[in-house]
Parts: sequence; C-alpha cells; structure tokens
Amino acid sequence: MGRTDKKVGYSPTGKVEDVTPQMAASGVESAFRMLEGRWKMVIIFQLFARGILRFSELEKSIPGVSQKMLIQQLRELERDGIVSRTVYPQVPPKVEYGLTEWGKAMCPALDELLEWAAQRPRDVRDETPRG
Repeated sequence: MGRTDKKVGYSPTGKVEDVTPQMAASGVESAFRMLEGRWKMVIIFQLFARGILRFSELEKSIPGVSQKMLIQQLRELERDGIVSRTVYPQVPPKVEYGLTEWGKAMCPALDELLEWAAQRPRDVRDETPRG
C-alpha cells in the first residue's frame, strides 16, 4: 500500500500495512461524497483563490449558479467542516464564507489530483467518448 513510515488516520492500528483495499476505497468514497455536487469544487477554488467572501461576492464569481443551489452547496460544505460561515449581527445582514483549516489542508491534495489529471495520456483523452 505504499509508505509504512507514516501514521494513517483511517487505519484501526495507524499503520499503512494494516489498511485493506476496501478500507482505502471506502475512505476515498467518503471524501468524494463530501465534494460531489455541481458547484462545490468551484466554490472551494473561489475560496482558495480569494479567501473570505461574502455571499454576494461568491454568487457573482460563479456565473450560472442559482441562489438556492449556492445556499444548498454552502450548507453541505459547512456541515462537512470544509467551509465556515460567519454571520455579523448588523442591518443589512452580513454573512461571510471561508475555508476552515481542514478545508485549506485539502489544497495540496487537489493540486496533486490536477497534476495527475493533466498527465493523462493524449491518446486516451482523444478516444474517450463524451456523454
């Protein structure tokens, strides 16, 4: 399974060698479930790039998203601990969104995923049917 010098959080013993393929697949599926949704990755990358944003700024930065969908996706990201929401008690209401520390820690993994996807063999890219 790779490196054995590193403690693994999803292993019952903390050891890489004790991780089964099923355990690894389940952990990755769980992570993908937190990130699935048409607008979640766009929201996350907007917050990576721009830091703290008000709802209206997020809405303007994501053309095509409805208010309802943006609210839903933000609530799910907040529920999963990826995005934080700060409400300021003022009139008119001010709400800001940002990545939590745990959400920010995802950046290197997403960068690696982007690099991996960019290295896809050209002949495979050309043959892949678009659905």
